[in-house]
Amino acid sequence: MARALHGPGLKTPARGPTTTGTSSTEPRLPSRMSRDLLNRIDQRTRLAGHNRLALLLFRLGGRQLFGVNVFKVQEVLRRPSLFPVPRLPPGFVGAADIRGRSVPILDLGTAVRYPERHLDPPYLVVTEFNRSVQGFLVAEVDRIVNIAVEDIRPPPELGVADSYLTAVTRHAGELIQVVDVESVLADATGAKMVQPINARLRLGPGEDPIRILVADDSRVARNQIRGVLDQLGVASTLLSDGRQAIEHLKQLAAEGIDVTRHYAMVISDIEMPSMDGYTLTTEIRRDPALAGLFVLLHTSLSGVFNNAMVDSVGANAFVAKYSANELAEKVMARIDDVQKAAAAA
Repeated sequence: MARALHGPGLKTPARGPTTTGTSSTEPRLPSRMSRDLLNRIDQRTRLAGHNRLALLLFRLGGRQLFGVNVFKVQEVLRRPSLFPVPRLPPGFVGAADIRGRSVPILDLGTAVRYPERHLDPPYLVVTEFNRSVQGFLVAEVDRIVNIAVEDIRPPPELGVADSYLTAVTRHAGELIQVVDVESVLADATGAKMVQPINARLRLGPGEDPIRILVADDSRVARNQIRGVLDQLGVASTLLSDGRQAIEHLKQLAAEGIDVTRHYAMVISDIEMPSMDGYTLTTEIRRDPALAGLFVLLHTSLSGVFNNAMVDSVGANAFVAKYSANELAEKVMARIDDVQKAAAAA
């Protein structure tokens, strides 16, 4: 569950909630944001099939708006005192004592090399994802908006492999760039894209080839999942959102391919542009040619999802990002079931 956001002294205009097109807006962040606000967003955004995404909007300097999934945010604070930490990766500016916990702090504008970045950003966005807590310094925190996922698009092709954007959208006429904070954190920490897995989990020689479909909008996540599947000896098809995945699956079915045999499983992120993992799962279950597919939901939103939520959207399993061995164990458990069913046929 996302925690309440606190922003002592945040300046806000005196205007209430507005609604524009398919996007709804919460009031600009006041000095004390109630838990009720995030609970309302929580109820709307977590429901299966709603295909909506709540974004916390902020600036790094200048007028450009950036966004991050609100469920990755624990709280917003005025910049606290920072202290040095031995052997902290170079991308970090120090650590802060947040409610008795030492939290590593990253200057987000510097990390993404934003040319108009604030040189001394006054606000801290404390986040939790991929099983870790970290803070990002930003110039200004704006508001929370709730946007239809179909209005969120993949970022423009920049001709470089390493982009720190995971999506773009518009709200009230303003362009919003959604930051791939997983990639930012991975690059800042020097995290390895491929983590070794337990050798006992690998497919044995001579076993039938296995294919898995992966849908994830994060460059880091796709590379991590591919690294696990490569070590397992499993072939993978990598796509960047749910809409691409459902169109790919329907095309295979239209060509007369038994999709449930072609792919042993689908591994899907939940929060993605164009179509989220909830809606992807729902669409799979609605199509008789696809309904038998095994769907594993794989998300960086620590602590938000549980088995009851997995059941409610019709998925088969869930694993939190990112543990190479836990993901490998889920995949191998599914492969074992597929192989047993094939042997019994």
